[in-house]
Amino acid sequence: MEAVPWKVSLHGGHSGAFCDHAEGTLQQILEAAVAQKMSVFGITEHAPRLGARFLYAREIELGWDVPKLERDFRAYRSALDPLVREFGPRLQVLRGFEAEVVPSASYSQVMRRYRSDMDFDYMVGSVHFVGEIIIDGEPEDFERALNRAGGLEALAIRYYEGVARMVEALRPEVVGHLDLIRKNGRTYGRLDTPAIRRSARETLEVIRRHGCILDLNTAGYRKGLGCPYPEPWLLRQAHEMGIGVCFGDDSHGPQQVGAGIEEARLYLLDNGVSEIRTLAKEGDRVVRRSISLQ
Repeated sequence: MEAVPWKVSLHGGHSGAFCDHAEGTLQQILEAAVAQKMSVFGITEHAPRLGARFLYAREIELGWDVPKLERDFRAYRSALDPLVREFGPRLQVLRGFEAEVVPSASYSQVMRRYRSDMDFDYMVGSVHFVGEIIIDGEPEDFERALNRAGGLEALAIRYYEGVARMVEALRPEVVGHLDLIRKNGRTYGRLDTPAIRRSARETLEVIRRHGCILDLNTAGYRKGLGCPYPEPWLLRQAHEMGIGVCFGDDSHGPQQVGAGIEEARLYLLDNGVSEIRTLAKEGDRVVRRSISLQ
C-alpha cells in the first residue's frame, strides 16, 4: 500500500492510554494511519497541566491527579521509540507533544524542559486556556472566561495575544488550531471584528517571524464548524504572509485518524494554497519540506 505524499498529520495521535478523552492505543492509531495511506504521522500527546485546578472533570471522576498526568506523559514518551522502529518501513512517525499554557507563570520553563530532557522531535504549541480558564471545554467554563474578559471581542483579543506570547516563549514548530476560540465563541457573536482581525494579524506576524507552521486542523469539521481551523479569512491572511500550513487530524482515537484530510486538501486549494509545509526526519535531524497538493 503506497503512501500518499501530502497525507501528513502533524497534530494528533491522542490515545486512550494517555488521554482521558481519547480512545484506543497508539499501536491502533498508527495502524489506522498506515491504512489511510499517510506518509508522515506526528504523535502529539498533551503535556501535563501542572496544577490540580487545571484537571478536567472527567479526570477527576477517574481519580486522576497531577502526579498521574506526569507519570503517563513519561510513559507516553517511552512508548514512542519502539513504535518509530516498528512502523518505520511503512510510515514515518514523528515524536511530538502538544504544549499547554498553564500555569501562566511557569509553563514556558516546564514545556521547554519536557522538550529538551525527553528528546522530542518537535512541539505543537496550543492555547486552550485564557487567564487560566479553559475555553476549549464546557460551555460554563467558556462563559466564565467570557465574563472575566468583559465580552467576546475582549476575550478573542486576549486569546490571540496568548497565542503570540506562547509562540515567543516556546518557538514551537507547529501552532495548533489557530482560531480555537471559534469552537465555543461562535454562538456569542462575531469573531472577525476589525479589532479581532488586527489582533490575529499581529499574532500571525509573530508566527511568521519564528517560522512556525500553522496546523490546518480538521477537527473543525467534526466539531460542526463547517471548515477546519483556521477559517478562510485567517488562512488567506497567513498565506499572503508566506506562513506555511500542514494538516492535523487532531485524532483522539483510531477512527479519527486522517478524518477530513481529503476535504481539507480541497479547502486549501479553494483558498489559493497549493502546497503544505511539513516536517520529516533525516537521520537525527528534523527538516522542513514542501509538498504539492496537486
